[in-house]
Amino acid sequence: MNFITESHRYGLEFLDDQISPNEDWLELKEVLHNISDNDLIDTFESHGDRRGKSISIALNELVDLRLVEKGWNRQPHIFNRQDPNHPDPTSKYFRLDFAKNDLAVEVAFNHGEAVSWNLLKPVLSSELNHIEKEYETKIGIVVCATEEMKSRGGFDGAVATFDKYKRYLISMNTQLVTPLVIVGLEAPETFKVVHEQLTPTKKIGNIEKFENN
Repeated sequence: MNFITESHRYGLEFLDDQISPNEDWLELKEVLHNISDNDLIDTFESHGDRRGKSISIALNELVDLRLVEKGWNRQPHIFNRQDPNHPDPTSKYFRLDFAKNDLAVEVAFNHGEAVSWNLLKPVLSSELNHIEKEYETKIGIVVCATEEMKSRGGFDGAVATFDKYKRYLISMNTQLVTPLVIVGLEAPETFKVVHEQLTPTKKIGNIEKFENN
């Protein structure tokens, strides 16, 4: 799978340092690049009638499986849950999707209202705070869909894309004090997802391969 990137506060420059590139960043890029169209199709179709409308579940599942295999931490808590000042120790909102050493990663195929929080979580895990940290990072990475991926992948119209994240980097510049990298996943090259209306309120996605493939 191909992707494009946007750097904020020199995030990409730190990660791609020519003398000493960040090994965990190289590992994440390898995981994303190695997700093939066939991987997506097989994982998507393996869910049968529970596959949903888009390939978001398949993408999440493949990224999760391959990062955890490489020693990444899944769903680490940002703050120490024993700290009496923790805003909500039971909440999923104060957890990162993945983390390893200095990197915090959010895999964000959710709706537009979540953009600010997806960008702020890596900042919370990287900056000093009055609440004791359970996991501390230095650079945040947000993985999202490009507009073309959103279209071909069958995503809901309200899903935030790479371009929207770029605009939020500008409007939240003074709040986002941590180096960040936005990764926009590009569309599959051999197929698209088409929607089938099962009931008046429910749609399901089906794979439609391109004729030349």
